[in-house]
Amino acid sequence: MTLRVTFLGTSGAVPTTRRNPSAISVAREGDHLLFDCAEGTQRQMMRFGTGFDVSHLFVTHTHGDHIYGLPGLLDTMEFNDREAPMTIHVPPGKKGQLKAFIEAAGGRPDFPLRLNEVGYDDVALRTEEYEVRTFPVDHRTTAVGYALIEDDRKGRFDRERAEELGVPVGPKFSQLHDGKPVELDDGTVVEPEQVVGEPRPGRKFVYTGDTRPTDETVETAQDADLLVHDATFAADGRERAEKTGHSTASEAASVARRANARRLALVHISSRYTGDVSDHLQEAREAFEGEVLVPEDGETVEIPYPHS
Repeated sequence: MTLRVTFLGTSGAVPTTRRNPSAISVAREGDHLLFDCAEGTQRQMMRFGTGFDVSHLFVTHTHGDHIYGLPGLLDTMEFNDREAPMTIHVPPGKKGQLKAFIEAAGGRPDFPLRLNEVGYDDVALRTEEYEVRTFPVDHRTTAVGYALIEDDRKGRFDRERAEELGVPVGPKFSQLHDGKPVELDDGTVVEPEQVVGEPRPGRKFVYTGDTRPTDETVETAQDADLLVHDATFAADGRERAEKTGHSTASEAASVARRANARRLALVHISSRYTGDVSDHLQEAREAFEGEVLVPEDGETVEIPYPHS
């Protein structure tokens, strides 16, 4: 089951020749989700081959460097005769602002477009296999982060034990794995727990958007497979980070360590660090023992299932 993250934009508020402002594509099997949509996002989508079949867009906040790409993306979708519906999730109190922005930039498209205002601890999207939840963050405006959390998987099926108990190979295996007891020809009933292990955790992807380090992020990102955290500044910009509602690489790494995350991706890199993120990497690795990356635009990360 594919869970692929493509970094479309990893710069801070100001784009550079190497980095576009904020946007992240997440592909989970047939679902294509987009987190934030900065200026130039649609070109990045073409450049890096993610496609335009986005079903849900999750906006962390309505600062320009996170939404300026939206009107152009909607126009392109309409030019391509899109008919499929699309939902844009927005932080509390921002639905009217985003609606006005879309209308001022050219109006609503002809395909079904829904604006869904979410709360600070809310389920923005629920499917049969996962949900996308919001969590509060600490920026200079109303803002939320998002966590894609998969449901637990079935426990491992012990075929050898099932055969020892006399279960014939075939449909009864599937019934047991689905949690249903089966009756054998001699009247013996085999219960699922006799041959199926404990449920195994799914995967977790967490994206903070712009934020200071917070306890809420630590709580939400517990055991995350990939935490994507604001790291606008290195240590030399600590005071600036506090003033502007952003984080340093070390602060982001401290959040990842406290959350026991497996991997940490540092994004929203200030243009002052164009071409050199060595300090970010060094400072983060000093505070976090897991894998740290400062992804370039276009870099893709595959998230495997936890080993269990």
